Amino acid sequence: MKIAVIGASAGIGLEVTRLALERGHEVATLSRRVVPVPDRASLRRVQGSATEDDKVAATVKEAEAVVVTLGVKSPLATKLFSSSARILLQVLKEMHLSPTLLVLTGFGAGDSRSYNSLPMRIFFALLLRAVYADKTEQERVIAGNYSRWEIVRPGRLTDGPFTGQYRVLTTLEKGMKVGSISRADVAHFMVTQAEQPTYLGKYPALTY
Repeated sequence: MKIAVIGASAGIGLEVTRLALERGHEVATLSRRVVPVPDRASLRRVQGSATEDDKVAATVKEAEAVVVTLGVKSPLATKLFSSSARILLQVLKEMHLSPTLLVLTGFGAGDSRSYNSLPMRIFFALLLRAVYADKTEQERVIAGNYSRWEIVRPGRLTDGPFTGQYRVLTTLEKGMKVGSISRADVAHFMVTQAEQPTYLGKYPALTY
């Protein structure tokens, strides 16, 4: 199948790109930096920003699934997540496309925030409040204006190996524990869902 990856040059996006190619899919990537993957016929690179509508259009034009794995390194306020979501939806509407959208945010975005442990709530309040405010807005934009979406909320990300032994939690419950998970396992979930989405309209939280 044809998969577009927005935010593909590092982290989960890079893991998604590598795994999708390994599984024989055609992959189009969008990133500011060159994606560090060897050239091959099944890989098409678009270099640019997720807030440039022409670059987004060039990336998603034939996609059956779009995987959004954007990230920022700074804890300062940003509009990247919400702005890119609006641009992506506008591009899809104008191009009459309806791929499955798999959008990475994090456990702590949206209504999951109050289900975090007390130490994590303090950590978010001190360091990640602004970033997660925009991720929450990203979730609202996607869920309120599109039909085929999954919003993926992993716990604390690590550089650990792929295990395939992670849990997928689809309901928010008092006392739930969402801890760490490797980027490789998150990528596995997202590629698997691109191939066969089973959590449409849901907010799966990923953890060990």
